[in-house]
Amino acid sequence: MPLQLDHIFICVAPGAPEADALLRLGLHEGSSNVHPGQGTANRRFFFRNAYLELLWVADEREARSKKSAPTRLWQRWSERASGACPFAMVFRAAAAGTLAPFETWSYRPDYLPPGLTIEFAQGMPIEEPELVYLPFALRAGAPAAEPTAHDVEIRDIARVVIGLPGAATFSAAARAVQADGLVTFRATAQHVLELQFNAEREASFDLRPTLPLIFRGVPARSGVDK
Repeated sequence: MPLQLDHIFICVAPGAPEADALLRLGLHEGSSNVHPGQGTANRRFFFRNAYLELLWVADEREARSKKSAPTRLWQRWSERASGACPFAMVFRAAAAGTLAPFETWSYRPDYLPPGLTIEFAQGMPIEEPELVYLPFALRAGAPAAEPTAHDVEIRDIARVVIGLPGAATFSAAARAVQADGLVTFRATAQHVLELQFNAEREASFDLRPTLPLIFRGVPARSGVDK
């Protein structure tokens, strides 16, 4: 059974001043997190079926520690302007026992309860988005306390399209998630994330250059999944 999208992160400047662009668009900000031992912090915007995370390195020492370094969060964040893809797609289990469609290695951060792991895809080029699986996450939607009724018509993320510069071939993990319909990759001049949502009429909200992000509303008759 395919995985489900849990959230997507974009690497941003410390404190995520880029969030102002989302606020101006009409999104309501949800709760934020810090990740002890990992050296990262975030600001988050929730939709009914997934959320968008703006992530930055708050503690370089922790982010580059022996435990955190294999995640490449420091590299992905610090090199986002020089070729590293600033995105990660994080998936949850569609049902208990769901397996990832790619080979993984296990990450055990300090902030998770004992016995839980975050599974990172193996063999991902830094120019591609990180692919991450949360086998313990079975949530079917945003927590009740998080705002999902925004002032703009974006309620659910129906499809994810990621543009990769000069991409002629993709890693095995990237091909697997594309085959499962979890993302569509395309060649673009620069890294760009397009989040599509069902809408009454076509709409486009391009947040570049503040964020490498486009929200695109597609009428249901155009074939975007409900």
